[in-house]
Amino acid sequence: MPSLRRLLHGFAVTPLVLLAACSHSQAPAPTANAAPPVLTVAEQVTPRDRVWDGTVQAVNRATLSAQTAGRVVELPFDVNDYVPKGAVVARFTDVEQGSAARAAAARVRSAQASYTDAEAQYTRIAQIYARKLVSKSQYDQVVATRDSAKAALDAARQNARAARQSQDYTVVRAPYAGIVTQRFVQIGEAVQPGQPLIAGISLNQLRVEAQVPQSDVDVIRKYARAWVVLDGGRKRIEAAKVIVFPYADPATHTFTVRLQLPPADTGLNPGEVVQVAFMVGSRPRLLVPDSALLQRGEISGVYVVRDGDIALRQVRLGAHFGDQVEVISGLTPGETIASNPLQAVAWLVKQHDAGKPNDKGA
Repeated sequence: MPSLRRLLHGFAVTPLVLLAACSHSQAPAPTANAAPPVLTVAEQVTPRDRVWDGTVQAVNRATLSAQTAGRVVELPFDVNDYVPKGAVVARFTDVEQGSAARAAAARVRSAQASYTDAEAQYTRIAQIYARKLVSKSQYDQVVATRDSAKAALDAARQNARAARQSQDYTVVRAPYAGIVTQRFVQIGEAVQPGQPLIAGISLNQLRVEAQVPQSDVDVIRKYARAWVVLDGGRKRIEAAKVIVFPYADPATHTFTVRLQLPPADTGLNPGEVVQVAFMVGSRPRLLVPDSALLQRGEISGVYVVRDGDIALRQVRLGAHFGDQVEVISGLTPGETIASNPLQAVAWLVKQHDAGKPNDKGA
């Protein structure tokens, strides 16, 4: 291990500033007189996992199609545009639909007038019939006329509702906020019902699907915990839910496992390939806080405290677990390290300036 003189060589003017630039810690450097805080490293039980590749998918993705005939007069959004929920994404001509809606509304008014007249006639005849001044057949006739007018009014209202709905179909709105991925029509093009217009996806809700071997399905289903591994293992996003499909692909004999991701900004994009770690058990690991590490390029180290001395020791790191990282080699359980590398450097500089350099390797 390098001695303190070699570590501080070239840093005589501003050792604290330069070493701080190499550290994960962002806290301001304490005074040199403060004793560095320490912690004793120990093994912790952590998940044991197996990793496969998975594909990021958008939960909400749709292709909007025409539900009425017309000619396209407006397409406000193009590919890669962000579309708010409820925004108009396509508009058609509505001459025929508007005329049908107005005609249906006129039939409703006519049926309403007929029903009003039939209802008034029924009221008069019913009062006379109660005094036994008209025959039962006359009474039955006005009742039938009233009921027929009521049925005609109901039918006219239904037709008017359908006509208005057909007119509403000339304006196509986004069912949710998202990104346009494809546009199938252009302005001026005539469209028919069922013809695709525009496709899009929402980035607010994502999921990941992975294909896993048949031999691992039972243990994955047992623990039902999984993580998306990012940044070379430095970041993990735990799945909100793990769903194992109840059938295998007959060609590959693999099972599809779906991870529902939490509704947060994960930085993932649909179509990306990511690593997925599935819990298959547990095992002890030696973990240290990420803030206790000193990083110099590809080399990681910690300040080991032993017998009143502090020395920098190189360590080999493994997986990250939140704000802690696994130490594969370089440390043993029970050893003591400085929890803040900046304070450790400050203490070493103080010792060096006092004429008591620490040249011991840990």
